[in-house]
Amino acid sequence: MADEKTKAEALREQLLYKKKSVFETMSGTDVERAGEYADGYSEYLFRAKTEREAVKISVTMLENAGYVPYTLGDAVIPGGKYYLNNRGKALFAFRIGTEPINSGVRISAAHIDSPRLDLKQHPLFEEEGMGYLKTHYYGGIRKYHWPTIPLALHGVVTKQDGETVEVNIGEDAGDPVFVITDLLPHLGKTQGAKPLDKAFAGEGLNLLIGASPLLEEDGTPADGSDSVKLNMMRILNDKYGIVESDFMTAELCAVPAGRPVDIGLDRCMIGAYGHDDKVCAYPALTALIDSEDSAHTVICVLADKEETGSDGTTGMQSALLTDLIGELSDALGGNAALVRSRSMCLSADVNAAYDPLYSEVFEKRNAAMLNSGVVLSKYTGSGGKYSTNDASAEYVGKIRDMFTRDNVLWQTAELGKIDEGGGGTVAKYIANENIDTVDLGVPVLSMHAPFEVISKLDLYETYKAFLAFCK
Repeated sequence: MADEKTKAEALREQLLYKKKSVFETMSGTDVERAGEYADGYSEYLFRAKTEREAVKISVTMLENAGYVPYTLGDAVIPGGKYYLNNRGKALFAFRIGTEPINSGVRISAAHIDSPRLDLKQHPLFEEEGMGYLKTHYYGGIRKYHWPTIPLALHGVVTKQDGETVEVNIGEDAGDPVFVITDLLPHLGKTQGAKPLDKAFAGEGLNLLIGASPLLEEDGTPADGSDSVKLNMMRILNDKYGIVESDFMTAELCAVPAGRPVDIGLDRCMIGAYGHDDKVCAYPALTALIDSEDSAHTVICVLADKEETGSDGTTGMQSALLTDLIGELSDALGGNAALVRSRSMCLSADVNAAYDPLYSEVFEKRNAAMLNSGVVLSKYTGSGGKYSTNDASAEYVGKIRDMFTRDNVLWQTAELGKIDEGGGGTVAKYIANENIDTVDLGVPVLSMHAPFEVISKLDLYETYKAFLAFCK
């Protein structure tokens, strides 16, 4: 009969793998839900451009869901919901399950820092009537991306008296923005002949912040070669009460100004700064909040410093996760070493989406495709799998089963061709604690650029993946 499958067709369906698109698996209702979920994510992303801002808005979300502050040594109870705010720059949110703690915990770990331009400790200078702030780029950037785009100033300043003030200039309606200038093409012949990574120097990424001198009472420009610098400092002093020496005890950075926007006539993508890695942090956090029927103890880690190696007190190499598991084990009558050995982790970080315009650097069979769901990466690293966690087949099989049972569309991928480069995540630091760990995240176009692109439907599948894991 015409509707009967041939032997080849039946075997092909049974034996061969074919990567699917979300449009083959999602219902119209799912697409609508994905759009609504993406709206919430876009608002989060706009308000969380730095790790401090991400912690602040995440704490608000947790408190609205009934989570309460926790410090090491506090008592905990089954069913309790807690968060540990690590110095305002990293966050541990966790819910105590009803099963014994010795069964292990489920950990999702994303990072909330993104590549940016940090201000130096002595940033302010004046040159030929123009005021600038010197920067030191943070994380892996391509320097040519940053000139001539609108930039905003975010961060905190701790003053001499110990007061810390928040700075945010360039995001509100009517705010000024800042810029790094570039050469006009008419005079750019020498610059254009240089290799791409040499055409722009790190020391040249100086932020233009003004060009008017301080005026005296009679309206005349103040004397001196620093009158523009003095005027810029006066404006900052009027707004924030800071003086130039306060830059030495500040954490200020320049980030792309503006809100996330829909991309494409079909509006199925989001373009924005900071998808890497808040596009994984938000699903991990919301899945924790939305999975209260889980019997497992679940921990969501939002870490700092991933873009620079995860060092320091707020990075994933800090002992705080180990300490927290130890404290919970003690409080709930468990054995910390046993708990870690029976725990599971999704290291939530993005992967590079296959870009047909740059196909030469991808190995297409093992690349992440846009609109094909969440990406599971058995290993990351570079070259011969250097500096990676390589998850076991057994653990990947467990995650596969979870996703299959909950109808999560997922794909596997590695980061480009073997000899083209590579990258790492926080997975290896968690795996080093004897915790089964695998990487999982959203495919991203233009990763580490000031304006990255993701699919709304891949974002939603990632949320579904974390829900399945929490359950």
